[in-house]
Amino acid sequence: MGSGPSNPDPRVLHAMAQDLLGQFDPAFTVIMEETQAELRRLFQTRNRGTFPVSGTSRAGMEAAVVSLVEPGEVVLAVENGRFGRLFEEIARRAGAEVAVLRAPWGTPVDPVDVERALARRRAAVVTLVHGETSTGTLNPVAEIAAVAHRHDALVVVDAVSTLGGARLDVDGWDVDVCVAGCQKCLGCPSGLAPVTYSDGVARRMAKRGTLIRSNYLDLTQLERYWSPERLNHHTAPTTMVYGLREALRLVADEGLETRIRRHEAAGQAMAAGLRALGFLPFGPPPGPLKMPMLTPVLVPEGVDDLKGRARLLDEQGIEIMGAFGGLAGQVWRVGTMGYNARRAPVLRTLTALAAVLGPLPGGASIGEALLEADRYWETLAAAS
Repeated sequence: MGSGPSNPDPRVLHAMAQDLLGQFDPAFTVIMEETQAELRRLFQTRNRGTFPVSGTSRAGMEAAVVSLVEPGEVVLAVENGRFGRLFEEIARRAGAEVAVLRAPWGTPVDPVDVERALARRRAAVVTLVHGETSTGTLNPVAEIAAVAHRHDALVVVDAVSTLGGARLDVDGWDVDVCVAGCQKCLGCPSGLAPVTYSDGVARRMAKRGTLIRSNYLDLTQLERYWSPERLNHHTAPTTMVYGLREALRLVADEGLETRIRRHEAAGQAMAAGLRALGFLPFGPPPGPLKMPMLTPVLVPEGVDDLKGRARLLDEQGIEIMGAFGGLAGQVWRVGTMGYNARRAPVLRTLTALAAVLGPLPGGASIGEALLEADRYWETLAAAS
């Protein structure tokens, strides 16, 4: 019940238990095509370059940067958390000249600040995190993309934690490259990184003046691998593709809007229950710039960060996450993602926290906290 990985959906695990197919088996080609079609639907894009990179989410981020950015080009890394900082590191390793725009952790990035940064120094690419899981903050992607394009910069977006659980519209928001993950709201184990990029990005990569520094993460070769050409590039993790396809089918079966409302209800229920128990929130208030599937709270006074989370895991079998950087030891991150964005895991987690920590200053009883949380499921049921 942290910031990921989340528990996989049982249907995904069942799909992954099926017999192994070779990567060039005609039956697997059908699975690949279905996976790409469902990814386009979920990303809300018509991009031809849409497929999963074989590797975890970070492999997708690195593939996007190393394939798009040439050595010496300027990249503006927009940071307000750990994963914005990761983009900065990847860009430096790709040979880019990196300019950094930093906002305080837990504060959404202001598009006006991006405008000023690009006016001071022209950049070829802007990197941005949609849902910053180190703090539970959503950044205004559409507004920042519009600013970047006014300055002739391309936008690379990390939607690792938000795809399948929050509103994300690649074409509508005019995002050039978007990278996601399987192990968060999609309810699939980690191991593939869905990526989509525009035809303009594909043309830019094809006209590079320098060789892409990675063979394995070369998007121009990976697109040919996932195209009818079926370039023999690498051995695909076919079992992972089974799981991703099933996860995408689950989204289609539920309906994307219904799924987003479920994640919103689960996040609001968790936040309400934690507030009732006496936890103090961290990060942006509920609203359009708060991640619906992650609830950061301050570690209760007098509670040791590591020992408290260890007791929760050892005694109750529930894992939540600590924080990074300067927030380490001060913030806990409680997630409601994918298969865990349901009533039962929320109520169980609240009950477990109350059992391990006991009454907190200003906190209500566990019964009152569960009633507070339950109100949001009633709202979701009425909306459905």
